[in-house]
Amino acid sequence: MHIVCVTLRVDPAQWDAFLPLMRENADASLANEPGCHVFEISVDEGLCEVFLYEVYADAAAFAAHLETAHFIAFDRAAGPMILTKDVHQYSGLKEAAHG
Repeated sequence: MHIVCVTLRVDPAQWDAFLPLMRENADASLANEPGCHVFEISVDEGLCEVFLYEVYADAAAFAAHLETAHFIAFDRAAGPMILTKDVHQYSGLKEAAHG
């Protein structure tokens, strides 16, 4: 399991235009990427901040996500709307075998 947490601060003037792009990217990820298991979007409208919680099968599935046409289109359209971006990646611990 590979977990990605992203915090985005969005230009307030672009907030209403940004959110549909973000939803479209999340929906396409879940629908078209077998390695994408969770793509949750949380927002703080007062701060124009978006928190993403994404779960992928593994790091390779996340790397593949970054190469998809829908992500590239999202990044191209939404990139100029984003003021700051903070990305953290985590690997799930494998449970030890009990025997």
